[in-house]
Amino acid sequence: MTELRLGPLLRYADGSTATVWVEASRPCTAEVRCADGAEGSARTFQVAGHHYALVQVTGLTAGTATAYEVFLDGTPVWPPPDSRFPPSEIRTPAEAVPGDDTGDGVRVAFGSCRWAAPPAGGHDPVGPDALDSLATRLAADPAAERPDVLLLLGDQVYADEVSDATKERIATRRGLADPPGAGVADFEEYTWLYYESWLDPEVRWLLSTVPSCMVFDDHDVIDDWNTSASWLADMRDTPWWRERLLSGLMSYWVHQHLGNLSPAELAADPLYAAVRDTPDATDELRAFACRADADPASARWSYRRDFGRVRLLMVDSRAARVLREDERSMLHPGEQDWLREQALDGLGSYDHLLIGTSLPWLLPHLVHDAEAWDAALCRGERGARWARIGEKVRRGADLEHWAAFPKSFDALAELIAEAGTGARAPASVLVLSGDVHHAYLAEPHWHEGPGPDARVLQLTCSPVHNSVPVSIRVGFRFGWSAVARALGRGLRRHGRCPRPPVGWRKKGGPWFGNQLMFLTLRGRSARLRLEQAREDGALATVRESDLTS
Repeated sequence: MTELRLGPLLRYADGSTATVWVEASRPCTAEVRCADGAEGSARTFQVAGHHYALVQVTGLTAGTATAYEVFLDGTPVWPPPDSRFPPSEIRTPAEAVPGDDTGDGVRVAFGSCRWAAPPAGGHDPVGPDALDSLATRLAADPAAERPDVLLLLGDQVYADEVSDATKERIATRRGLADPPGAGVADFEEYTWLYYESWLDPEVRWLLSTVPSCMVFDDHDVIDDWNTSASWLADMRDTPWWRERLLSGLMSYWVHQHLGNLSPAELAADPLYAAVRDTPDATDELRAFACRADADPASARWSYRRDFGRVRLLMVDSRAARVLREDERSMLHPGEQDWLREQALDGLGSYDHLLIGTSLPWLLPHLVHDAEAWDAALCRGERGARWARIGEKVRRGADLEHWAAFPKSFDALAELIAEAGTGARAPASVLVLSGDVHHAYLAEPHWHEGPGPDARVLQLTCSPVHNSVPVSIRVGFRFGWSAVARALGRGLRRHGRCPRPPVGWRKKGGPWFGNQLMFLTLRGRSARLRLEQAREDGALATVRESDLTS
């Protein structure tokens, strides 16, 4: 009998359609059958001996919730007969009404950096998992506030920091002394990471019933992925890097990227068509990954999703980089043009603009200034000797956020000001990020002119489930201090760095722990809630704020 190996994951949902992702144990037809009669089916496609399907469900009714089941070759495989969770549901949004502040609005949950939780009953060295806690609350209380979408902002898997169980499994396949050691080596080992992460019972149910949007960050491939041109050259000289990178891109495309796309985008995607039309798509997908490695402009991992009158632009801030020191940019020109087009398209048709980027745009002041200073050194502002020192510091201190790409930092500030100004401006422009293993709110102000009419905020939330060492707690608390700001100004002077177009103030935090942020976007209003996972498995509210008052 065909078995359900992984999933289902509810990925896309609008007023009439949804997509559900599954992995099966062998080739088959996957079906989704809803209690209200909506349904869909798809044949699996094969990659590296694994069998996947993305089922498009049609016939849904806007503003409703319907339970669904998954069948493989006509046999029911989901929900499991002994499930302790409620039936998985597809909830479709009601039609958005401009200016309506009385409805439920759009509810968004987001976070990043989730190291797979240990098996049930095992010791968890990094504390309770915020996704487990969210799933437990939703399963126990059908009336609990439920996110309309879950945004996972990077490091969904850790290819370079695997669990002890995965190390043992790797050791049975190849020697841990052989490069890349305890890190994953190829597509097969990447699948183990997804099994370990998404077969967690609570997370599996949560992802089956709450739509999700995802984007990669560095640990989905390797720590500090694409830090600099010299970093990349050194990695390409290692014998194991190419297979790691290609397998990382291939597995990301299968497990995460496909579900980010709407049915219309899937129908227009030549790679998706080719993958489904060949008996074994491994070579097709590998060729795509090779092209993406050789020319980042050949692949677009960024995407747009509109949730009623809320627009989400999820930005690839890893693979789309230009690393040549004289042209260094977080986004290559085509990607920058795409971001601008999507932000300005139909301006006035959305009330809130969410820009999802795994890396924070606004950082603690000392961190920002250190990254800008280091970028100036590396491009030769203080000569060749300082450039060599700058590269060592950049790698050693992980200085590769937006601030380390000053032109891109400025361009994002300019775009936010343009989109957020004028009669058609949204009520808010919110930059959603993770990566830095703590949470905070920061608000920019523009040095020239009155600044945007929209409320602009950096909202950072991390980790969902990972360690928060004392060094991080102390370092980031200090990074926001007045003393740190003075040190940062000294670094900027040494690096001859121009003043950025915006300054900013911390409006909340830093908060440390396994946590999620929740946004409720209703009409022109926006409310935020930060919740942390407690040892008893519950989520506790740490901060609640009205963002648009």
